[in-house]
Formats: sequence, structure tokens, C-alpha cells
Amino acid sequence: MSTAPTIPVFKLYGETHHWPTPDLLHCESIPERSALHDWHIRPHRHADLVHLLHIARGQVELELEGSHQPLQGPLVIVVPSMSIHGFRFSPTVEGHIITLALPLVEHLAQASSGGLLQRAASHRLTQPDSARRIATLVAQIDEEYRHPAPGRARMLEALIQALVVALSRLQESAGRGARGSHRPQERGHQHLVNYQALIEAQFRRQPSVEQFAAQLGMSSAHLNTLCRRLADRSALQLLHERLLLEAKRQLTYTNMTVSQVSDSLGFSEPAYFTRFFKRHTGLSPREFRLRQQSGEPHKQDAPGQTG
Repeated sequence: MSTAPTIPVFKLYGETHHWPTPDLLHCESIPERSALHDWHIRPHRHADLVHLLHIARGQVELELEGSHQPLQGPLVIVVPSMSIHGFRFSPTVEGHIITLALPLVEHLAQASSGGLLQRAASHRLTQPDSARRIATLVAQIDEEYRHPAPGRARMLEALIQALVVALSRLQESAGRGARGSHRPQERGHQHLVNYQALIEAQFRRQPSVEQFAAQLGMSSAHLNTLCRRLADRSALQLLHERLLLEAKRQLTYTNMTVSQVSDSLGFSEPAYFTRFFKRHTGLSPREFRLRQQSGEPHKQDAPGQTG
């Protein structure tokens, strides 16, 4: 697609910030973010995030892979990774956007049918029972996300899995007539997807970029060029971001020592892991864990320090 290089690659909804949380999903209301942008989110794409938008009420003009659709709630919009998308919401819109990190998407793919999270589509909620069920699940996800409690990670995973199953049933009942289409991916996009799958399977062993490239049947220079063009990060940065996400999760949700976390992520010694973590976050692993335990706001990753 000739215009693809001009489409910005964002790391979060309409932003260039790094993933701000050790959770594998991010949930916020559509008005709280869209109002800051005059209700217009310009076309962009994400290399490793999937959006689920629940529009309870109001209108949205959806731009998805070059097509424009005026839509009315209640409905759910699925935006897979690498899909070019933009939104123009009505100021009366009510709903939420749930953003899923790639590791969670890979896990949820086992619970969905018909490639739900890989198919760009909008699903009208025409049946009152289905609309209520999905609205309830989204509200529960939002509540759990905003008010952390013991067992938070397991509860969020259970709720998002239930939502994906409910949406898969909706997709099945609608058959192939659902709006939207699965865009055949160009070869470069598929290579990126394959590289991300390799990272997910092997990141704990920390293979070199050369080893990853060999598995993909290309040179490391080609892999780096592809990652920078499509994901706006180097191949090594993508690996480091996955390691950092897992480190944050283990420091937040387990009682593993820093040494144990270091060992589980393939670092040769804890001191190297500590330097890696502090270079990317500005905090030592222990300082990060104490902040999480005290409930302090997440510190943004230091810009320009991801590889």
C-alpha cells in the first residue's frame, strides 16, 4: 500500500506514549480521550495492539482501511494490529475503548473463533439481550481496571475472555455478512506478525536479532528495516519492550525476587537486569515494585530509551 509509510504508528490510543501499565489491557471511556482531540482521532495504526470499541450510544464516523462508514450505537468495532483506522465521534457518544497488548491477543485467539481479533469489522448490537450482556462485561472491565483489588490480573483476564467469547458468538450468528473485511496483508506485514509471534514464543531466551532473522529466512538488516518501517522501532527494541512488559508484570503480580525475575527472563546476572530495567523506566526493579505496592501512578518510560 503506497500510503502506508506516511501513516503514523502509535503505541497507544492516539498517542506516542509507551504502554503505561503492567496490565495486558488498557481501558478508558471514549469521551475522556476523544474530547481532548475535538472528538476526531486521525488515521493511524498500531504495530502490536488491538482495539475493541464499545459504542453504547451516539454516532461515530469510522475510517477503517480506507473505507468510511457512519455508524450508530450500540455496536462494537474491532481494530486489529496494523489496520489503518481513525474515528470522528459525536460529542454525545458514550462507550469505552479496550486496548489489548499482543501477548494477550495471542492468548485470547484460542478463545475466539473466526479470527475475531484479526478481522477488522464493526458489529451492530441489534439484539437487546446481546447488547446488555456486552455492555455489562465492558462495564465490569472498566470497574476492575479503575479500582484495583486482589486478584486483579486474573479477573481482568476472565472478563476480557468472556467478552471475546460473546463477540465471537455474535460474529458467528451474523455469518459472513458482518461489516468490515479482512485486508490481505502485504508480505512485509506478515513478516512483522511472524516476528512478533517468535518474540512471544522465545523472548525469555533472548535470542539475537540475527537468530530471529535466520528463523524468518531473511537478513538482520532486512528485519530491522521492516520493523522500523512498519512498527517505528528496531527489531531489538520490540524484543526489549516485550521483556520490559513481562518484568513489570512479574514485579507487580508475583512475589518473585529481583534475582528470580532476572533469571526467568534470560539475563545472565541480576545486576544486568537492574541496569536494563532502570535504563528503560528510570526506576530500579525494587523502586518500581514499591511504587506498585503503594499505589502511586505509573511512571512513564523514559523517552528514547527502548533499545
